Amino acid sequence: MRFVEKLLSASRKNHSLVCVGLDTDVGKIPQYLIKEEDPIFAFNQKIIDSTSDLVCAYKPNIAFYEAHGPKGWDALKKTCEYIPKEIPIILDAKRGDIGNTARMYAKAYFEGLKVDAVTVSPYMGKDALLPFLEYEDKCALVLCLTSNEGAKDFQLSITDGKPLYEIVAEKVLSWNEKKNCGLVVGATYPDQLKRIREIAPLLPFLIPGIGAQAGEIESTVRFGTDKSGELAIINVSRAILYASSGEDFAQVAKNETLRLRETINLYRQK
Repeated sequence: MRFVEKLLSASRKNHSLVCVGLDTDVGKIPQYLIKEEDPIFAFNQKIIDSTSDLVCAYKPNIAFYEAHGPKGWDALKKTCEYIPKEIPIILDAKRGDIGNTARMYAKAYFEGLKVDAVTVSPYMGKDALLPFLEYEDKCALVLCLTSNEGAKDFQLSITDGKPLYEIVAEKVLSWNEKKNCGLVVGATYPDQLKRIREIAPLLPFLIPGIGAQAGEIESTVRFGTDKSGELAIINVSRAILYASSGEDFAQVAKNETLRLRETINLYRQK
């Protein structure tokens, strides 16, 4: 099953555009879990159990696992294996290197971890992304306009009369021969999000910036979805993961995910 098919299947089954980012910080998880043999996986397991019927995808950020060395990688692998098979896994790695190096990254993530999509950087050009695009059933989610403040340093700059993010979106469309490309577009830039959706009406968008970064939900849904109100993967991490620091954290995370799903769906219907 191709990535978009798997995404749409999960989204429709769970009536959801919510992606939970599994950016698990040991310093923020409930302290009673620290005594577990693998605290990161123990935390992730409970989050997944409480939210898997409410999401369209999960997105672990690789940095939160790599920081712990072999134990962290093991926790990431177990997390990926634990996520229900019908729910897409997006690995947030932001890779983009010369072809031979990229080939090894792609092999590690798509074959080793068996994730469904990886975030990648377009800065080094098409040849750095080709190894990811060789996996026809997977997806390369290309950084187009990110949600952080520093996006203004380069991504909003004008080149040949166009903002760089428009050039990236157009390039990705030209690279999408195998229908396995998508874009990362931050919710913190709603006008630009609308323009990028006009350029790429059929691509899946991973949209960070809701929650802790204060992106606005209504504009994100209106401008980020396709004509059917789909193909938007609206990611929230901290606002769900750490909604409670007590033993009730999984239930509170479920409640927050449900609230977010219902709010998003309200705007999808307008």
